[in-house]
Amino acid sequence: MSPESRHQEWLDAAIEQAEKSWAEGGIPIGSVLAVDATGEIVARGHNERVQKGDPTAHAEVSCIRNAGRRRDWPSLTLVSTLSPCCMCSGTAMLFRIPRVVIGENTTFQGAEAWMSDHGIALTVLNDARCVALMERLLREKPDLWAEDIGE
Repeated sequence: MSPESRHQEWLDAAIEQAEKSWAEGGIPIGSVLAVDATGEIVARGHNERVQKGDPTAHAEVSCIRNAGRRRDWPSLTLVSTLSPCCMCSGTAMLFRIPRVVIGENTTFQGAEAWMSDHGIALTVLNDARCVALMERLLREKPDLWAEDIGE
């Protein structure tokens, strides 16, 4: 099965992580790392900034931390429910992750141009569930979102 045919499966897993974060009182953003050849998810993460009091604990960074020490970064695909910010995009670039699948970028557009300029292949799914998660956050906890993005 090609990586492209697995995008929805991977996004479903990232959404589970986003919902976990929301249930914990955090920001509903989730991420997974998948291996290109087999499509198996090797790590999962969700935004834990609120839960851990760690401003760097964004979903993508938490996911990459959960992946541990690896040498196969260039074969992985990073999947996130939301367009990655510059910190998370920079982390993907640092580890030479070649593909990023984005659940949605209508409520927030991260550093997509920067990733693209560095050769990362981007796929934006604009999934309605991902949009709904962020719209709920913006409606119910706008100050929390502003804090997360440094406003």
